[in-house]
Amino acid sequence: MITEIGIVAGEIWHYLDEHGEAPFSQLVAAIERPKELALMSLGWLAREGHVVVRQEGKELRVSLRKPSP
Repeated sequence: MITEIGIVAGEIWHYLDEHGEAPFSQLVAAIERPKELALMSLGWLAREGHVVVRQEGKELRVSLRKPSP
């Protein structure tokens, strides 16, 4: 399972790199993976400091963390 989480984390990273910030629901639809797996992968990326997740109303918005200068 950890391998699959890592693979999906890569898919999320690549999607955000190409499309910029996105609502979590749009991200899940775009990568065509189960929501639970996408959440685990997003948590991995957030824990490692690669993404920023913020609440906007009832929606989560996800973006890549910009490198610090």
